[in-house]
Amino acid sequence: MKTAVRWLGRIVVVVIGLVLVLQLYFFAMVGWYAHHDPSTTSFMRTQMALAEAKTPGLKMQRQWVPYARICDNLKRAVITSEDARFAEHEGVDWDAVSKAYESNEKVGNEKVENAKNAGQKKRRVAARIHGGSTITQQLAKNLFLSNERSYLRKGQELVIAYMLEFWMTKQRILELYLNVIEWGNGVFGAEAAAHHYFGVSAAELDASQAAELAVMLPNPRFYDTHRGSPYLARRSEVIARWMGDAELP
Repeated sequence: MKTAVRWLGRIVVVVIGLVLVLQLYFFAMVGWYAHHDPSTTSFMRTQMALAEAKTPGLKMQRQWVPYARICDNLKRAVITSEDARFAEHEGVDWDAVSKAYESNEKVGNEKVENAKNAGQKKRRVAARIHGGSTITQQLAKNLFLSNERSYLRKGQELVIAYMLEFWMTKQRILELYLNVIEWGNGVFGAEAAAHHYFGVSAAELDASQAAELAVMLPNPRFYDTHRGSPYLARRSEVIARWMGDAELP
């Protein structure tokens, strides 16, 4: 018994040590990215592997541009659509996280109830982790993590988000985000997106074009092939009206 407890204690110490080493790695890499532009990200590599499996020979479209060469229209539109309190929070908008959690719990409960009403065997429905993510959190996921939906991945995302806010200015966070975010099948970053959809540079986007790109972000591959979506048009008009109030870093 004592031997088993001793080995269990050693395993726990090793696991804690590995977790700490991983956090130190993330902390050091965030510090590096504060001053160096990433060539690719974890999310880019994963998405390109999936895209190439469906479309062999697909080439990544991406061109890094500095913050000053991305128009304010796009910056305001993305902040309005994705993270209205970007300039205020410290990486995580806990009010938004709480609302997203409540929404996910409601969805899970409704699925259980529907299963019961249909006479199916009652089963536990895992809560879907979505919504409530700030621009900083999305950047954390893009740089280092996967698109997996789990509490463990979400927890790591929160930790890295605070690291990003520690090392970087809001302007640098937004610059990185706009240069690495996915905007279509093999399309990453504002410059590639502007050329792909409108044939202009990221510096030349007008308000309506910027609003449309911002609305695409939650589901860019879908909108890449459904550009005539009525929802996309309606939501873009709303963002275009609101984006003038967005606070830029």
